[in-house]
This record gives sequence, structure tokens and C-alpha cells, in this order.
Amino acid sequence: MAVKAAEDATTAERHKHSGCECAECARDGHRRAVAAFLALRDRFAAGEGLPAALAHSAEASRQWVSDELTQAARTTWDTGRAESFAWGGAVWRRTLYVVWGAVGALLIGQLATAVGAGWSAARTASLTVALLAAGLLTLAARLHRGSGGPLALLVGEDNRLSTSRAVAAGWLLFAVFAVLMLAVELAFAPEAGANSTRTADGLAPGGAAGLLTVTALSCLAAVAARLVVAARVRAQRLQKVRALRPRAADLLTDDAGRGSLADAQYVVVQAVVLAFAAVRLVREPQRLPELPWGLALLAAVSALMYLAGKYTEGGRPTVLSVVRVRPEEGGFDRDAPIRTGDDIEIRGSGFVPPGAEEPDRLARMVVRIGAVHVQVPLVPVAGGFSNPTDTVLTVPVPVDVEPGRVEVQVVTAAGAETNRYPIDVLD
Repeated sequence: MAVKAAEDATTAERHKHSGCECAECARDGHRRAVAAFLALRDRFAAGEGLPAALAHSAEASRQWVSDELTQAARTTWDTGRAESFAWGGAVWRRTLYVVWGAVGALLIGQLATAVGAGWSAARTASLTVALLAAGLLTLAARLHRGSGGPLALLVGEDNRLSTSRAVAAGWLLFAVFAVLMLAVELAFAPEAGANSTRTADGLAPGGAAGLLTVTALSCLAAVAARLVVAARVRAQRLQKVRALRPRAADLLTDDAGRGSLADAQYVVVQAVVLAFAAVRLVREPQRLPELPWGLALLAAVSALMYLAGKYTEGGRPTVLSVVRVRPEEGGFDRDAPIRTGDDIEIRGSGFVPPGAEEPDRLARMVVRIGAVHVQVPLVPVAGGFSNPTDTVLTVPVPVDVEPGRVEVQVVTAAGAETNRYPIDVLD
């Protein structure tokens, strides 16, 4: 045990000093950067680590802390991007292990069930098609080895696994597998034989109408979801923030990592219907699986609910009011108009879109006050930040703001702009 621990420590030290860019080292580097950021944030939240020269000014201390946290957040973003690139280069090999492992499991299952029953053309066809599909997936993994292998086809524009693409890919892969399996059976069947006739009849569209309908619905849902999301993003009715890398949980959650009912039910229902179709194909390998119209209708309802969720999610950020922040210390200007140097509180909704809760994204928020762009300061508290939040932002009014009627507008980390809210700034 001690020798093994010493070897691991030596290996880690060698990787650290040799500039290794493997996935494990990149992941460890990102974890260390995140741990360092969290420790720095908690120190500042406890009032520690502030320069003595800034102790007399709350505004200067807040700005200095915000700048330090922003710089540390950029470091975590850089290490996260390095981890993402390393992950994309390593995951394609893991997908190959899964693909060829599935082929091996199919071969073992066929050999085990062939004892006593004998070998059949259906077994030969299934193994032939499995080898062909594994070869094509291997080629796709090789061509996209820098972006996740076959998973690159399922990743959306926001660098997350797309639920609709994954479901559509599953149905397309199953349908193509079933058709090729029947084609191989037909090729190995004796000419003009009963098996040949039954296999040819199994390709008729009448019995496979349910399968074709569900496959078509899943493909249409994938295309419609992409069009709906793109249109809503362009209209600033939906805010999308790019993720560092795809995760399996993206299939069941929203952009913030919270469970999504629309996505989860879509995956579960489609997986159940697909499993039913696979069982029918195993029991009747001479024909395309016949799906009952009840299951096809269930899949259609699931797809409609998924699309409805895509159409209604999110919303445009909105400024509802802007007020002057009451001074924390005593003074004679508790009730006064907004002047340069004061802090203002912007109240509204949608300032922090899903997926933008990370500190590097929060640091990208900007408030326009007239012609001046103000960076939203990061104010740490134990376990998070008190500013900015999804409903309230606090920013100072710079001295560069011209007195008079000016408009306040928030630009979120996703690039969406709120409505313009007018305020009066006095000398």
C-alpha cells in the first residue's frame, strides 16, 4: 500500500512538472483551481485578506475584492476549458470500448441461446449488422476524436448533450439496424423459400407503420426543437449560456443542472417504447417490429410535451425598477435623489440565466447607465454571492455619468439585453 501510494505521488508530481495535458491531469488542475477560488471567496466573505490601505473605504474594498475574484474566476474558466479539450480527446476511446463491448455481449448471448435451438440466419444477420454498425461508429469516433467521438453528433450548439438529438439518433439507429438485419436475412435465405417470402413480407410498410411513425416523430421533434430554440434566442426570449463540456445529465436536466420534467419524461417514454420494439424484433426477427398504435400515441404525446416545454422555457430579462441604495452607515442623506457615486439597486427578473451561476459568467454582467458601461461587482458571502442575483443587481453610479435623465439597461452573461429604464441623476 505504501509503495503504491508513493508511486502514485511520484507519477502525479512528474505529470505536474512535465506539463502533461492528459485528461486526468487536466481534471485535477481544474479541481485545484476551483478549490482555490472557493477558498479565496470564503476568505473575502469573512472579511479576511483585504489590504489595510482599503479598509477605510467600503466602495474601494468591494471593487478590489470583485477584481480579485474576477481574475480568479477567469483562471477557473481557463482550466475548465483545458479539461474540456482533454475530455473530448479521451472520451472517444471509452465510446469504442462500450460499442465493441456491446458487440461482444451480443455474440456471447447468441452463442448461449443457440445451444439446443441451433444457429439461424437471424443470428448471422444480427451479428453481421452489429459488426457493420460498430465499424461505422468506430470510423465516426476516429473522425471526431477531438470532440467526443460519436457523441459529437449529439451535442448541441450550447455544448450540451441534446435530448431531442439523442432520442432521434436512438430511433434512427434502431430502425436502420432492423432494416439491415432483414436485408441480410433475405440475402442468406434460400431463394423462393418460405423464410425468404416471410422476410420479404416483413419489410412491408403496413406492419411497421407504428415504428415508422414514432421514428418520424422523433426526427421532427429534433428539428422543431432546434428551430424553436434558435428563434427564441435570436428574439432574446430565451437565454443560452455555453457549457464547458457535455454531460450525461444534460439529457434529463435543464441548463442549470436542475431536473426537467419535459426532458425526463421524453427520454423515459421513448426508452420504454424503444425497448418494446427491441423485444418484438428479438421475438420476430423475420419482420420489422410492429408497434401498437397506443404506444405510438404515447410517444407522440411525449414529443408534444417536450416541444411545449422548449417553447415555454426561459424568458427575456426585465428591469422592473431602479432605486437608490440606502447607506449602511449613518448620515444625513438617507432620503435623497440619485447622484454620481451612489449605489443603485436594479430590481427585475432573468438577470442570471440558467447555466450562468458560475463566477466567471457572473463577472461578465454589465449595466449600461447612459453611455457608461459598469461592470457588476461580485460580492461574496459564505457559500455564494449576494450580488449579482437573478432578481437584484447593485452597482455604483460612476462619476462619468452625465447628470440628467439617463437610461439603465442590463446585459446578461448570455448577451441578452433588458428593457431601458429611465432614471434621473443629479449633481
